[in-house]
Amino acid sequence: MVRLFSLRSARHHHGELFFPAENELTSLLLSLATYGSGLAMRPVGAIVLGIYADHAGRKAALWLAMASMGLGTGLIAFAPTYASIGVAAPLVILLARLLQGFSGAGELGSATALLVESAPDRWRGFYASLNAASQQIGFVLAAFVVMVMTLTMTPAEIEAGGWRLPFLFGLAIVPIAIYIRSKSPEPEIFLDRRNKQGMRILVTLCESRLLLVAVGVLFLYVVAGNVLAVYMPTFAVHELRLTGSGALFATIVATCVTIALTPLVAAVSDRIGRKPLFLIAIAGYLVLTYPAFAVVTTWLSVALLAVVQSAFGLLNAVYVGPLMSALAELFPTRVRATAISLALSLAVVVGALSPAFAAWLIAASGNARTPALVVIGAAMVSGIALLWFKDRYREPLS
Repeated sequence: MVRLFSLRSARHHHGELFFPAENELTSLLLSLATYGSGLAMRPVGAIVLGIYADHAGRKAALWLAMASMGLGTGLIAFAPTYASIGVAAPLVILLARLLQGFSGAGELGSATALLVESAPDRWRGFYASLNAASQQIGFVLAAFVVMVMTLTMTPAEIEAGGWRLPFLFGLAIVPIAIYIRSKSPEPEIFLDRRNKQGMRILVTLCESRLLLVAVGVLFLYVVAGNVLAVYMPTFAVHELRLTGSGALFATIVATCVTIALTPLVAAVSDRIGRKPLFLIAIAGYLVLTYPAFAVVTTWLSVALLAVVQSAFGLLNAVYVGPLMSALAELFPTRVRATAISLALSLAVVVGALSPAFAAWLIAASGNARTPALVVIGAAMVSGIALLWFKDRYREPLS
């Protein structure tokens, strides 16, 4: 939730509050560069927290990741503005974003490893999908909070301090999450096969073709998520001329579809395999994405946008349902958390640029349907990666 609101705040408020400059464009660029620093920090966090998880334990890494995220969130929630402390204000925001990027990088890999290693063999997909679904729940909460704020507060009230409320809400969850994680037992398979090589496993991973396969498979997940969920509200407002609250509502509905169906699809993957579902989802994105953009750009309404986005929510569930378990099954226990975290971070660094690329395509071509080409391209990349993907859903974890 915090990360989504951070992006919106960077564009609308933080540029003025924390990065004053004589040139408004300079202020905006400085704020976006600061928020981009969190993205650049992700590979570092993936390596450090991943190796820590593979050596010290999944529980220890998850505890550290949440503590770092809480510290970063707290710094943003209580950060004084430039008017109060001058140049120290942007430095505080920069530090906060670095902490958030660092912690977020190791979160998914460690949690996925913990869930898969704790699951019965024939339920690994279902267990791992709960992690993916929980990520979507955070997105829904973020979008809902932003929607409520835009409906109940004026821009002046938001700028005066209302923008801090989502961060305070996120901060309140941190102690609960830390307590729950501190009570989670380590999986037996991890205790038997924990990594004792330290940084040497990074060399092994970088030499492994499996890491490239994992990044390729993740590519559609991160690009489709950024274009069809994160960017779509902005697209709906600027290109379709819909209200901001209506655009967010459509995104919330679609994300709820994904949340509800992801565990069900994952359970199916435990019976028929991960790869068939990947192929079905990729085929859906290739065939339906451009017509879907044609529909929403021809008939402009919130209801139709919600229906179209919900269809994408279904496709997303088909793809993400088996995704986390498939990644975990690619790698042995001693490097699992590091491999998943690093692969995801590398994919996210590229995928996070996809909304900007989609916006550039619209500006360059004058065609509001061109973001579909970004998603179609990502589907092709992931489809090629699947040529080297070995489905190990029936095999015991190594």
